Amino acid sequence: MTAEKTVKKPSLSRAALKVRARCRNKKPEFVRAESWKYDRFSLSWRKPKGLDNKIRRKIKGWPPGPSTGYKGPKVARFLHPSGYREVIVYNVPDLSKVDPNTQAIRIAHTVGKRKRATIIAEAKNLNLKILNLKVSAEPAEKTEEESEEVAAEETETEKTEEEEKVKAEETPKKAKVPKKTKSKPKKGDEKQ
Repeated sequence: MTAEKTVKKPSLSRAALKVRARCRNKKPEFVRAESWKYDRFSLSWRKPKGLDNKIRRKIKGWPPGPSTGYKGPKVARFLHPSGYREVIVYNVPDLSKVDPNTQAIRIAHTVGKRKRATIIAEAKNLNLKILNLKVSAEPAEKTEEESEEVAAEETETEKTEEEEKVKAEETPKKAKVPKKTKSKPKKGDEKQ
């Protein structure tokens, strides 16, 4: 048998995500006041600020507006959809404070390429889940093989460009023949 790494989401957070999904189904879609009336208004929610606004005043028969009563369940608050709690990481020592069973890391956007690469390497050693791994750039240093591959690709493109130029020179160019235009008679030259 081969030893496989199985990462299980905590059952507590999975249950919390289900509770959050049920609560979300009960929550209405909040629409901008009178967006159904005018095409110039989008449906996306804007806080009503008018003195007579019916949604702001919570008048019966008008759509509801957001309020604290629609808050998600406390156990599921601030959970990532994967079931982990997010922890923002700025450097390698921050990784030691993270619990791999319940927390996942998000590398801060202010972290540069070099430090980001070291954080990713250390997080993989500690089996931590990285939420914004797609955003990360390639490693800071390229290996010799990669640089050789890039050089080979560049020479191939240069060769194809040279071949295209040679083909363009070999094809005979057609001489341009000026179009004949009819000259308009001048005012004094008109036939009588």
